[in-house]
Amino acid sequence: MTVLKSFILAALCALFMTASANAAEKARLFLDGIAAYRSGDYDRAVEAFGRIADSGVENAKLFYNLANAYLKIDDLGRAVQWYEKALKLAPNDPDLKFNHEYAVSLTKDEKGEKELPLAKILFFWKHHYSAKTIQYAAIILNALFWLCLLMAFLFKKPVFKTSAFIILFLSLTLAFTAVYNYYESYRFKQGIILPPQVSIRSGLSSDSTELFRLHAGTKVTIEKENESHFRIFFSTGKIGWIKKQDLGII
Repeated sequence: MTVLKSFILAALCALFMTASANAAEKARLFLDGIAAYRSGDYDRAVEAFGRIADSGVENAKLFYNLANAYLKIDDLGRAVQWYEKALKLAPNDPDLKFNHEYAVSLTKDEKGEKELPLAKILFFWKHHYSAKTIQYAAIILNALFWLCLLMAFLFKKPVFKTSAFIILFLSLTLAFTAVYNYYESYRFKQGIILPPQVSIRSGLSSDSTELFRLHAGTKVTIEKENESHFRIFFSTGKIGWIKKQDLGII
């Protein structure tokens, strides 16, 4: 038993030390990226921030800084891609929204309205809050519903019963929104065109008919994929195949 305890303790210590070393390395890389960005060495900033992102870290500030660095080296496609990734985590950050809108204004392809303005008004919470925020809000409201129901049972006051039904409605609304957000992210993946210009073709070979062209920073929806290509949807009548290397997944 003593040997087993010693082994477990040693394993936990090794795990803690490894985690601490990894965290310290990522912190060092982030600070290096910030220093490089401030000194105007944007390529080194991209490398530092990119290494952290490639390690699996998901952080809005990291993605925002990486996007800014890409924008500084005129890599519009990757700048928009990382702004979009950051917006998924922090949709209400004013600086992020401003920089994203500026980067999008530099793209060459016109954007078709994907949703009716009325839908954006009626379901405003879906567009103004991140998927995680909606999930947490649904959980909190569900807890409040049961609390109000308990209070209504204990004190027999109509106000608790009325509050419970209102909170239940809000909770269910956000819960359904969260489910739809999950379905949408799983079923309808989106990507950003990375090269300055790319041909969208009718097939997978380079001699397939060119259907239309798209430019860096344009957002598209991914419909299908195989080992080397995505079939993308840009707008009505504009569907075709693109090499995977030319599309950055959001």
